[in-house]
Amino acid sequence: MEDSPKSGFEELAKESRLYPQEALLEMKKPKKKLFIGIPKEVSMQEKRVPLIPSSVKLLVENGYDIRIESGAGNPSKFTDKEYSDAGAQISYSHNELFEAEVILKIEPPTSEEVDLIKPGKTLISALQIGNLDKAYFEKLNQKRITAIGYELIEDKVGGMPVVRAMSEIAGSTVMLIAAEYLSNAQNGKGIILGGITGVSPTKVIIIGAGTVGEFAARTALGLGVDIQIFDNHLYKLRRIKHALGQQISTSTLDPTTVGAALKQADVVIGALRAEKGRIRYLVSEDIISQMKPGSVIIDVSIDQGGCFETSRMTSHQNPVFTKYGVIHYCVPNIASRVARTASTALSNIFTPILLEIIESGSLDEMIFSHKWFMKGVYAYKGTLSNATIGRKVGLHFRDLSLLLAARI
Repeated sequence: MEDSPKSGFEELAKESRLYPQEALLEMKKPKKKLFIGIPKEVSMQEKRVPLIPSSVKLLVENGYDIRIESGAGNPSKFTDKEYSDAGAQISYSHNELFEAEVILKIEPPTSEEVDLIKPGKTLISALQIGNLDKAYFEKLNQKRITAIGYELIEDKVGGMPVVRAMSEIAGSTVMLIAAEYLSNAQNGKGIILGGITGVSPTKVIIIGAGTVGEFAARTALGLGVDIQIFDNHLYKLRRIKHALGQQISTSTLDPTTVGAALKQADVVIGALRAEKGRIRYLVSEDIISQMKPGSVIIDVSIDQGGCFETSRMTSHQNPVFTKYGVIHYCVPNIASRVARTASTALSNIFTPILLEIIESGSLDEMIFSHKWFMKGVYAYKGTLSNATIGRKVGLHFRDLSLLLAARI
């Protein structure tokens, strides 16, 4: 009996077995979203918010679960609706936000807020070492909290982006404040900040040639002010002259020279940064008593001890006091006067860092693979990791670079 001829379809089916076959590709399970909590600031002075709605939208699209307390953006004129539209969840419980994997704040949390943070979580906020005591750091360590001071974080070229941004804002703002308190509207001397044809320009003294001093000088020069800048570091005086691109009067901090200049000044800006603790140089009370009545002192460094012996901390609600006829403005956190601008600047710094944490895979990997970020870590899972804090409050500390070496 003869075999029936095979169909072409059968031969084709046999050949197809030799071809590569399609198979379902195993889908990767999506990573768990990282929960960031943004509580409302409880300090009366603080009006900034760490993330603006456009940044929230970008972070949510990249895998973050962001929850913000209702009303947290109101002082900066960002509404709950804007945050909700950007993908954030609006929380009506202050305590709930401290259950997040990462708590993102402007001011350091109060002792009561630290109690709300779950053990092993991460805190990103300002450090403000001058306002914190040994018990505060001990509490962080007991809860094995990883704490990051954003003003300590460096960028990839060694700069300090948060300090720089806030200093730029403070420097630009102090001249607006000075103009306000020189005017008759605030019972000042009734003079314009600057100069006009036929009238001698206002004389401004700037103590400190850092970023605040630079931007204060930029604003003052634009108004036609006669300025003189003092600093103990000659390299800073050279740098600021180069940055401004003008020949300006500069001098080291010689008490006699400073005293003579202040007697003729209409406005004095104190903008020295603390070096290894409290600011070393103070303008004495005796010199202040010899200044012209109605002149204005703005002490930008008041949160670090102040530049002037007569300075005492004031608030945005009651910003000035008068001593020896000299108006003193000693409000810390000047950036909160322009909270929307300051919030946008902070958000522009935090957003790339948070995106990089996602790229790194975890916060630990981010810390140990980016030394510029590691600089901001002052407490790590039960251990103080900042030498300056350890020496100041008398606590044992461990350098994170030693842990990095152990990982390698």
